[in-house]
Amino acid sequence: MRNQTIITGAWLKWTLFLGFWTLIGLSFASQLYLTQAKLGSPVSWRSAAARSLADWYVFAALSLPTMWLARRLSFERAGWQRPVVFHLVASALFSLLWMALRATVEVWRGEISVSFVAVFRHALVATFFFNLLIYWVIVTVSHAFDYYQKFHERELRTAELERRLTEARLQALQMQLNPHFLFNTLHAISALMHQDVEAADRMISRLSDLLRYALESTDAQEVSLRQELDFLDRYLEIEQTRFGDRLTVKKQIAANTLDARVPNLILQPILENAIRHGIEPHARPGRIELRASRDNGALVLVVRDNGAGLQHAPDEGVGLSNTRARLQQLYGDKQRFEFRNVAEGGLEVSLKIPFRLDANEAAPARSGRISQHA
Repeated sequence: MRNQTIITGAWLKWTLFLGFWTLIGLSFASQLYLTQAKLGSPVSWRSAAARSLADWYVFAALSLPTMWLARRLSFERAGWQRPVVFHLVASALFSLLWMALRATVEVWRGEISVSFVAVFRHALVATFFFNLLIYWVIVTVSHAFDYYQKFHERELRTAELERRLTEARLQALQMQLNPHFLFNTLHAISALMHQDVEAADRMISRLSDLLRYALESTDAQEVSLRQELDFLDRYLEIEQTRFGDRLTVKKQIAANTLDARVPNLILQPILENAIRHGIEPHARPGRIELRASRDNGALVLVVRDNGAGLQHAPDEGVGLSNTRARLQQLYGDKQRFEFRNVAEGGLEVSLKIPFRLDANEAAPARSGRISQHA
């Protein structure tokens, strides 16, 4: 398959090459045909085409070594004098060789009874400087294509390096996030061991399931919202064991958002922050609401708690600062990550990212809303 692709590409390249020179030849043939007719010395179209195509096919043949030479003698900022001198000599040889080949073709055709020397002498007077111009046009075009190709390759390499750098940064942020969550959970289990051994044992079992899930998806920068909610349910089972009836989680997830792509493990630190600062410091029952909706071309995720809200500018820990950094790396200015106090009391964290579906996913789910209480 690869060999066939290479052969097809080569045929296309040579077809375009020949077509380009043929088009130039036919253009000059048209000019010759119309000019001679206007001067009162008409020539047949066949004769005009044969003459012009013979001229430009010789140029086509000589353009191949010219382009090869141009690629090896480029005009760099330093040491450009030597290539210029070399090309000046080469352009003169190019012109003389064209005239020799053209005279050979004319004698071979035998349409007019002239000698090789006569044709060569006529071409020397009529076309020498024009041939020099053609040589320098070929060199210039060759350099232009060469510089464009190098520029394009540099752009591709730069884009690839930027992609790898972004992936490396995201991996580093995710590696910071996972231990942060693990240490917090282990601390909760340690505290619970002195109060309820069975509950602590359940938390350890659920933590192992959670870690297995996290390890399986650690290389994925984006997952579906469905997968993210599945991971979040496992996390909330751990927190539910810890807080019991003190913690209620309500979800309102639009059905058409379940297949949307979201950053892997993006919601867990937001939920953890809501539990830590909105639920844990208070003895009253705590409530967390999680909503997901589609707003035109964006996915909107909202986490709200009924805690005390913000008393001052938010002090973002490892989890939230990493969340903000990951969103910036993945979406740039197309994302939004905001905090605000709600009138009824508590804090609302909203996250807005571009709405994208995985190419392998099925068609979006029908419109609707999924409500769930935990």
